[in-house]
Amino acid sequence: MLGSIRHSSLSILLYPSPLKPGCRSSMKLNVRSRPWKNSVEKSAKMRTLVVECKVENQEMGFQAGERLYLGMDFGTSGARFALIDKQGTVHAEGKRGYPQYMKDDSVDWGRSWKTTLFSLLEDVPVHLRPLVASISLDGTSATTLIIDSNTGELLARPYLYNESCPDALPVVKSIAPINHTVCSSSSTLCKLVSWWNNDNSDKKSTMLLHQADWLLWLLHGQLGVSDYNNALKVGYDPEVDSYPDWLLSQPYARLLPTIKAPGASIGHLKGDIRTQFGFSEDCVVCTGTTDSIAAFLAARATKPGEAVTSLGSTLAIKLLSTTRIEDARYGVYSHRLDDKWLVGGASNTGGAVLKEIFTDEQLEKLSEHINPMVASRLDYYPLKSIGERFPVADPNMEPRLHPRPESDVEYLHGILESIARIEANAYILLKDLGATQVDEVFTAGGGSRNDKWTKIRERVLGLPVSRATQTEAAYGAALLALKGAQ
Repeated sequence: MLGSIRHSSLSILLYPSPLKPGCRSSMKLNVRSRPWKNSVEKSAKMRTLVVECKVENQEMGFQAGERLYLGMDFGTSGARFALIDKQGTVHAEGKRGYPQYMKDDSVDWGRSWKTTLFSLLEDVPVHLRPLVASISLDGTSATTLIIDSNTGELLARPYLYNESCPDALPVVKSIAPINHTVCSSSSTLCKLVSWWNNDNSDKKSTMLLHQADWLLWLLHGQLGVSDYNNALKVGYDPEVDSYPDWLLSQPYARLLPTIKAPGASIGHLKGDIRTQFGFSEDCVVCTGTTDSIAAFLAARATKPGEAVTSLGSTLAIKLLSTTRIEDARYGVYSHRLDDKWLVGGASNTGGAVLKEIFTDEQLEKLSEHINPMVASRLDYYPLKSIGERFPVADPNMEPRLHPRPESDVEYLHGILESIARIEANAYILLKDLGATQVDEVFTAGGGSRNDKWTKIRERVLGLPVSRATQTEAAYGAALLALKGAQ
């Protein structure tokens, strides 16, 4: 059986044999047709994989009583879902862009996210929905919502993850410990304080939720529940499992949500949603996490000393440590992962600099001629603009990409090696600050596909470096759903 059906922006690809997780096929036939509901629903032995505008189906048999676990990732530019079994095998996954609804000359993000949430539920194959035992999702860190505590309605425009509230920073610094995670103008607490000081409403029936909290509330219906990963940047202390006294003494403390561990069961999926989509009556909804932590969980790094470097537009690292590290000077903070700590920091160097100099085709072809076992003599600090925070805290640091040699191969080699040195210095800094020493690095992001760069990084770091098998945050959210079900 081989065919394809296309409806609206959705394209369905049918494959005659199973693919392993992460595999893709190039076979594709597109046919304009009516909605695909009946043609897919009747094939109970098929498994569906939705990718961007694609739905890829694979033949799949299920053992009696087998359950599946649904994770969703609400990232910066779109959302994904992943459906896994208890062994971690992917049975379906998909992607949706955010529709751009407008309200008062700005994007109505609340409506956009809500629409996308139910679109993803609709994209889960109909014949697999009754098998879903639990659901969890992640959202962007520090994306802050002020809502009506009675209705769940948004009372203000959401404060996005990358928004800054410098007006609130002096106030926050005056109440929080020095170099605390909240002492950043983009922290959740700064956003809360800024809203509190500038909003003229009576504030009697208001509540703070994070993006993931609010989306999960739409599924379980219990307002006021968050997780200690999302709550870190509002000031929650995951080490003692409570809000600190310096925060509870503030007048806006009554807006703060109740905190559970990520992946904790909150309640059953709402009855109207179960009926609408065909999920089982015992399907539970679990607390979520942030998108970066979900991506770390996807890599399946579980031991202290294991780390994930994300080589995307920027260079971000996360290290599993037995010791908690916090230092706002470098933007370094720790998320709790059960009885361990996920220590992280992000540099402004990364793939965005490479894309300004080389095309994707040039990067691929030039890399083929690099000898990764020979050290480059070029010493750069690749940045897109002025300023660096980690592993060097210098807001006035200038990009350094000269002198440029005549050979483009040599130039690319120098840039790749310089970024590898920055990565090495980042792990050294975390150790100097007290974190567990790194002993193995998994790689995510576009840079993980460059084998020559991987070998350069292995040499510079002096550590085993490999590409993570799974890198999608939705997969990590599905692992949280599995945890909640267990």
